[in-house]
Amino acid sequence: MLSFLKKWRDGKVEKTGEETAVSSEELLNEAAEETNSDEDVYTALSLDPSWTLESEDKYVYQYLNNELPPLKPNQISLSGIELKMEDNYLQVMAFIRSSLPKAIQFENTVLLLIGPDGQVLARKEFDLSTLGELPAKSSRPAAFLFEPASLLAREIPLEGWKLAFELKKESVHSLDLPESWKTALPEEEQQKLHQIVESLEPPQPGEVNFFGLQADPNENFDLHVTVLIRNGSDRNIQIQQLPLQIEDASGDIVAKGSFELDDFEIKANTTKPWTFIFPKQLLLKEEVDFTRWRVMPIQNEE
Repeated sequence: MLSFLKKWRDGKVEKTGEETAVSSEELLNEAAEETNSDEDVYTALSLDPSWTLESEDKYVYQYLNNELPPLKPNQISLSGIELKMEDNYLQVMAFIRSSLPKAIQFENTVLLLIGPDGQVLARKEFDLSTLGELPAKSSRPAAFLFEPASLLAREIPLEGWKLAFELKKESVHSLDLPESWKTALPEEEQQKLHQIVESLEPPQPGEVNFFGLQADPNENFDLHVTVLIRNGSDRNIQIQQLPLQIEDASGDIVAKGSFELDDFEIKANTTKPWTFIFPKQLLLKEEVDFTRWRVMPIQNEE
């Protein structure tokens, strides 16, 4: 920051970054304030109270802020000032701006450095709560340090770059059909599975649950149970051993067994079908009513 200000005093600095803006609804996940969408909102300079600046330095930021274009209502933007590389560390100066009619506070947020051609040059999560409260309709300068591990390109252009918020994409829960099923199942049956998964209410975030799809005893009286394993988490999960029990329409436990699985992964926000075979010696009831039934993992099995 100090080198930036010193260069500016010497008349050697120009604002080299561009601006990116997003709606507050997209970034903060809150309803937008009702207002005239065509209104131009000019942001007043707001300096971090923890900074100690001379009046000459304050003038630099005031001048740069006055040159910024207006925002539309309910927008939050990042306006690049300058970047520099030193010992493989990249420091980026930018204004964080808000056109909201109320003060806001940020949390952990992923920022992207984007080149003139749209390439993502760096990516890092920052704790933006350290910026403190950003007043209504204001603009605050801040410095962001990208370590070598967060850099995604060898060459960082000095002009035409921009800093941007990485918005969370809404994950759509989908079917992850194992390769063996794709080979064995006709296309029509595969489409039915897709339709079933799409018709079910997605699992809650972070939840893993089991949905019984089909239960059939074969000619040897083994019980074949097809289950949808549903991962509502935003990360992949591995299952190595899975103890399961089956309950029939009367609520009786009709089968119990533990299954060892090899390299069995349920990808984030997907459902994977799998068939488990309970040998007849694991069946606990002769007369079974499968008009309604359910499958569940056995908790705390000894």
